[in-house]
Amino acid sequence: MSAQKMIDGYPFVSYSHETYDAPGMISHASSFLTWMDKRRTVRDFADTPVPREVIADIIRTANTAPSGAHKQPWTFCAVQQPDIKKIIREEAEKEEYRSYNSRMSPEWLDDLKPLQTDWHKPFLEVAPWLIIMFKRIYEVEENGRKRNNYYVQESAGIAAGFLLAAIHNAGLVALTHTPSPMNFLGDILNRPENEKPFLLVPVGYPAAECWVPDIHRKPLEDVAVFY
Repeated sequence: MSAQKMIDGYPFVSYSHETYDAPGMISHASSFLTWMDKRRTVRDFADTPVPREVIADIIRTANTAPSGAHKQPWTFCAVQQPDIKKIIREEAEKEEYRSYNSRMSPEWLDDLKPLQTDWHKPFLEVAPWLIIMFKRIYEVEENGRKRNNYYVQESAGIAAGFLLAAIHNAGLVALTHTPSPMNFLGDILNRPENEKPFLLVPVGYPAAECWVPDIHRKPLEDVAVFY
């Protein structure tokens, strides 16, 4: 049992973390990089069922992410029901059709060509689960008073990263889908006013025939500066 003490009236517990010597650290960091580098965004899903408890643990993992003042300003809605997934696909495709045909600039559309995406989103029905992440802008107390959350966008972004890593760790694949605007998700799922859609993530197994673009990540020298 962890030791506990009070600091300025608030409880704290002792903490320790497994550490490694330099060779062990290099090995662990390298193997994790190799494993994470295998993660790909997938649009070809199998309809093979995924146990609910697996999705629950994936969400629990995302919920371990740090957040501003530890407010944990997020709600994860996990959708398995085919009828709800069908409605979500229909509404998402309406927005995506408008985006591809009038909202996106020619430059944006040209940048998307290597990915070969369009407004059709069948994966929203094929994938066994959709995880819709909502960011909670504020909380509502029992007396109706609104209490702001802090660094909501940043906190939600970190939790989304944890979510994707957990999905990859479970041997599943995902897609980060952001139809714009996404307000229809709050309406379909009957979410309260303090929650705004942040990310729509289909989750499942890759299809037997699954294709991903032959693209490559930027090298370290293009994304990092050491001082």
